[in-house]
Amino acid sequence: MSKLDEILSFNKSFVENELYTPYLTTKFPDKRIVILTCMDTRLTEMLHKSMNFKNGDVKMVKSAGAVINHPFGGIMRSLIVAVYELQADEIFVVGHYDCGMSAIQPDKIIGKMIDRGVDPHTFDVLKYSGVNMDKWLEGFSDVQESVLHSVDMIRNHPLILPSIPVHGLIIDPTTGRLDLVANGSIDKD
Repeated sequence: MSKLDEILSFNKSFVENELYTPYLTTKFPDKRIVILTCMDTRLTEMLHKSMNFKNGDVKMVKSAGAVINHPFGGIMRSLIVAVYELQADEIFVVGHYDCGMSAIQPDKIIGKMIDRGVDPHTFDVLKYSGVNMDKWLEGFSDVQESVLHSVDMIRNHPLILPSIPVHGLIIDPTTGRLDLVANGSIDKD
């Protein structure tokens, strides 16, 4: 049985047995918070539990490393929609220790792409088109600097009002301990 078949089989039982009822909520975050965090699997439940959130309390936006690469990309658009359409009043950027993005080496990722079947000439076309793969795939060396970079991108965005607090935290993915790196309630530029 494929993973898809397993998921669909489980889902059928999930719906038929109404196992969804404990998770019923609205599309609006009860605590009026949106969180930008990493897609790391260790944070799937740990982040919610360590911050005392349950299903429906917050909006979650995830990206590799909780990084915002472009002020008008999809991550920033999601944060703006959460604020203006879904009633979030505060933004939290939560990075984490031992993040895979701190060890990213663009040349090795490109090598893995080629090993899995991407035509090497594709990278020539991308380079000719102005895509700098090394820059696009680069990670970071310091999680605190990375979180502060994302906080700064949000705070200085022309569509985010200065009255919206933007906080920066780093979570330990093993213990759930949170370290504050930017308090958006008092760290106003």
